[in-house]
Amino acid sequence: MKHSDEANPPRDSDASHTNPTEDPIPVSDGAESTSYSMLEPRMKQHYGAFYKELYFNPERRVLDGKVQELISVACSMVAKCEGCLDGHIKKALALGATKEELSETISIAIAINAAAMVDMSDHAAARLGLSHFPLKASKKR
Repeated sequence: MKHSDEANPPRDSDASHTNPTEDPIPVSDGAESTSYSMLEPRMKQHYGAFYKELYFNPERRVLDGKVQELISVACSMVAKCEGCLDGHIKKALALGATKEELSETISIAIAINAAAMVDMSDHAAARLGLSHFPLKASKKR
């Protein structure tokens, strides 16, 4: 379900109305973070606004929070972002994800990453003219 901007005017808490000096990136428990230390403040602001819109605007969300977090777990694994992974696993569990749902999510990430390795090696083999283990033609009866 999509909402128009007219139906949902910006609120004071929206990222577009935050104080530009305010850190837009959520930090747990108010702890100081050195993450994003090499990113210009204006770029942090853009990323923070995008992040907040995606994860902290439930009235505009299409996917429910648990599904969103499970997808984020798989993406974090494929992207190899340890901090992302920890945070999204915690959020998924807090939203009621079961150990079986997490296991399946992780298995999907493993399968996608494995397929990416096969795809990369197929392309390398084609570029280099290699075929170490060619498929044998199947015998039809």
